[in-house]
Amino acid sequence: MDTKEEYDKIVETIKQVLENYVAPAVAGHGGIVNYLDYDDGVVTLEMSGACSGCAMSSMTLQMGIESTLKSMVPEVTTVVGVDDPNSSVSPFMSHEYDPSDYWNDDPNIIATDNKPKENT
Repeated sequence: MDTKEEYDKIVETIKQVLENYVAPAVAGHGGIVNYLDYDDGVVTLEMSGACSGCAMSSMTLQMGIESTLKSMVPEVTTVVGVDDPNSSVSPFMSHEYDPSDYWNDDPNIIATDNKPKENT
């Protein structure tokens, strides 16, 4: 393992990347990613908020977060995530889904947004 100073620098860089690049991206969907640990190239993150339990969180973790960390922190080789057991945010739709809100029976139209536009 690296010296304590090297380790501390790696961890600080990981936290900066998470704060400056990852957090804003996942926050747009109600997600939160918390740093838990770094050990011999492996970063462990807690997936919280809407990320906790979300089926897409593994894709976000590998294709988004892991690729970002690996490109910006060369010492990172793998990123693993654990769900936040205390997250109170549901990653699932919270409203009743009615296909007629989104689909029109006109055979010439595949999909349309039938909801009326709000005047802004």
